[in-house]
Amino acid sequence: MGRYFGTDGFRGEANVNLTVEHAYKVGRYLGYYFNKKHNEKNDGEKARIVIGKDTRRSSYMFEYSLVAGLTASGADVYLMHVTPTPSVSYIVRADKFDCGIMISASHNPFYDNGIKIINHHGAKIDAAVENEIEDYIDGIIPEIPLATKENIGRTTDYSMGRNRYIGYLMTLPTRSFKNMKIGLDCANGASSTVAKAVFDALGAKTYVINNEPDGLNINTNCGSTHIEGLQKFVVDNELDAGFAYDGDADRCLAVDENGNLIDGDAILYICGKYLKEQGRLTNNTVVTTVMSNLGLYKAFDACGIEYAQTAVGDKYVYENMMENGHILGGEQSGHIIFSKNARTGDGVLTSLKLMEVMIESKCRMSDLTRDLKIYPQLLVNVRVNDKQLIMNDADVLAAAKRVEEELGNNGRILLRESGTEPVVRVMVEAETDELCKKHVDYVVEVIKGKL
Repeated sequence: MGRYFGTDGFRGEANVNLTVEHAYKVGRYLGYYFNKKHNEKNDGEKARIVIGKDTRRSSYMFEYSLVAGLTASGADVYLMHVTPTPSVSYIVRADKFDCGIMISASHNPFYDNGIKIINHHGAKIDAAVENEIEDYIDGIIPEIPLATKENIGRTTDYSMGRNRYIGYLMTLPTRSFKNMKIGLDCANGASSTVAKAVFDALGAKTYVINNEPDGLNINTNCGSTHIEGLQKFVVDNELDAGFAYDGDADRCLAVDENGNLIDGDAILYICGKYLKEQGRLTNNTVVTTVMSNLGLYKAFDACGIEYAQTAVGDKYVYENMMENGHILGGEQSGHIIFSKNARTGDGVLTSLKLMEVMIESKCRMSDLTRDLKIYPQLLVNVRVNDKQLIMNDADVLAAAKRVEEELGNNGRILLRESGTEPVVRVMVEAETDELCKKHVDYVVEVIKGKL
């Protein structure tokens, strides 16, 4: 991880550790960087960069700062306005932009925000470019020239890009959703502009909650981080299934007809098993992260499905998929990547894929997870001043080793630092909730003793 950019872009509290000056400089350097590439090719083209944002109040402020920096460096900017992260990834590829920028802090509270940079392939930009931007922000790279006269960039409304993405999603299902009663929780975020339109067009009877963003209510007691609202809604309205997205709609969690949670691991199981049965699971492998549940791996073993593990972050999942030619991967949190259709996690796409399995299999959602037995899991975040110091502390490592030995083959412990927050995460899986709590509490107390 860099000084500013983590596993999912440059993220922080708006105007505290992510400021308008930061955004301006990100724009300045990206405009300069991509115009320089065009000059080296001598193709006579200007840099073209597309921007999307979620519904946070500060997203507008950062949008204007990025636009100022980009156009001041001579780039032309295209604004998709409020739109999901995966729509920016799609449009960058489809319309051959030099890069895309998404303004969002994903599942974080409204007062946080972030800047995600997407390369021309629609994936997260290389760390080397992020390092150059950080050097420019810190003054290590000297000041770069301003564009003048006709070389100053211009800004164009590009809301048509979002509409093209909606149209693309509508082409993917092979069956109508007619007679299906589906609940959607839009988290008062970016999916508010997309999800209902897609499900309605495909024939579903769509019931939507949390789709009235006001700039301050994104992710507040709603969406994939607060699934309990959708669980109750599905049961109360006797729906066939429900899907919950996060603030920028790159995650999806599902709810079956009984109100039970279908998390990212369960989604990987459902889709992986279905693709294998269809003979379409390339390499017979699903890519997971180290946070995936032990029960998922046991279920894959029973199905004869192989799996790979990566560090946490859909960026790493995607890299593994591309290196090895795998077509399905994701995270327990609901970032699911279908590489034949997308280059990043896509919440609405994931819900369409789950609908396909339900309809083609003629099964209820609950039937699809009958053979998946998830181990109890407890995750506790400990806020720290120095993540590296805690992660390398001898007493903390000894505590984790002791838990690992006690659990043996009937559980596991995972100690890792957050890629986006000053937090160390302690996760334990065991046969009972009581054992999870006992072991997590022990390690957390050791960490707190170091603070």
